[in-house]
Amino acid sequence: MKERSSSTVKKLRPLQLAAIIFLTISGGPYGLESLLTYAGTHGVLLLLFITPLLWDIPTIFTVLELNCMMPVTGGYYQWVKRAMGMRFAWYEGWWTWLYTFVDLAIYPVLFVEYLGFFVPGIEAYKIPVCLVIIWGSAWLNIRGIVPVGKASIVLGALVLTPFVILFAYFLTHHAGAIELPSPSLQGIKFPTLGMALYTVMWNFLGWDNVTTYAEEVAHPIRSYLKSVAIAFVLIFVVYFMAVVVAMQSGIDYDVLSNEGFPALGTLVGGQWLGTLIALGGMASGVGLYSAVLLSVSRVPKVMSDDELLPAKLHELHPKYQSPYVSIIGCSMVVSLMVMWTFADLIIIDVILYGAALFLEFVTLIILRKRAPDEHRPFKIPLGITGLCIMFALPIGVYSIAIVGAFSESGSTLTPVLFALAILLTGELIWRFIIWRNPQIKFARVPVSSNMEDD
Repeated sequence: MKERSSSTVKKLRPLQLAAIIFLTISGGPYGLESLLTYAGTHGVLLLLFITPLLWDIPTIFTVLELNCMMPVTGGYYQWVKRAMGMRFAWYEGWWTWLYTFVDLAIYPVLFVEYLGFFVPGIEAYKIPVCLVIIWGSAWLNIRGIVPVGKASIVLGALVLTPFVILFAYFLTHHAGAIELPSPSLQGIKFPTLGMALYTVMWNFLGWDNVTTYAEEVAHPIRSYLKSVAIAFVLIFVVYFMAVVVAMQSGIDYDVLSNEGFPALGTLVGGQWLGTLIALGGMASGVGLYSAVLLSVSRVPKVMSDDELLPAKLHELHPKYQSPYVSIIGCSMVVSLMVMWTFADLIIIDVILYGAALFLEFVTLIILRKRAPDEHRPFKIPLGITGLCIMFALPIGVYSIAIVGAFSESGSTLTPVLFALAILLTGELIWRFIIWRNPQIKFARVPVSSNMEDD
């Protein structure tokens, strides 16, 4: 069957892109419940304000500048390849692929947890339900990026609406003024601070993931600038609303951590509101999985084009022009990973993601030096020294989180060591790749940049 040209394939529009970005990064406050237990009443808002400023803003600016230079399929992998060559591009792709598998394993389990609000005992059937979510999302992704975008708008609305209702109901029924506690980290032990940081970082990570399908977005440069801004504001506002209501409601933080936001909705408004929030949690699990699968499935395709992964992965569906073999392969791996614990997955996620993010920071500096005059529709208004200072902020937050986990001799140490071991597999597999195909070590596949934003 003759393949359709890229110009005739439907592309993602800004609103659809914003919905996918929202679901890729956040999917609502679900997963944020334990933050109050870790940070306490005085520390939660402080961390919720400071961590995104130190962790997210430098990342978002970096992603926007690099994506405006090179809005191409594969995103971060292609940026690193151009700046640092095939070896580090392999690291970038491999580490991100692995962390995304870990990330994806969380969301079907999240769906089952909120389904349990309606069907007690459903946990006994967790694996079959998770497999339905995994392969249903695979089917949707194989049909192309536009169906995913349309579904994301609906799912995003289902996630946001219950928390808007929760906040509005609380404001209209709360007696007296809302008094926010004074910000302080006093009394928080260092290992607990590390887990609080992991929780906030995990709920704000993944901005680079949304660039892997840039060539499938209409007017990519303008669309990304608008959509990222919309998504960031939505994410921060809905987190703030949920946390403020939780603090003012008087709910026991351990109950919130164990039973989730439906318990908060039930306490504030009754069973009907708890039901709405539980439905939103189920929509969040489906939406997060589908959106993240969309991003990760494009990376094996471009890596196989460079002969770093089997060539079969770069095949496109004859009708939908989606990397269907890559989507099926990713779904098979995630199907085997749905039995991990939530807390361990967060730690592994952040460590793997932070390592790949560091390569993107280095890439931006290298391209500033090698291509200082190349057109950048969005450019961070800082020189090399300023960029280094800016990058020190997320690296510092990342380091504190890791040291905090290391200082805890209990359950947090195991996932940290596992994640560090996983990082080392990148070098081992690279050695095997160049042993089988030595010319890859010196290959520099040209990457088109400054794609016209037509």
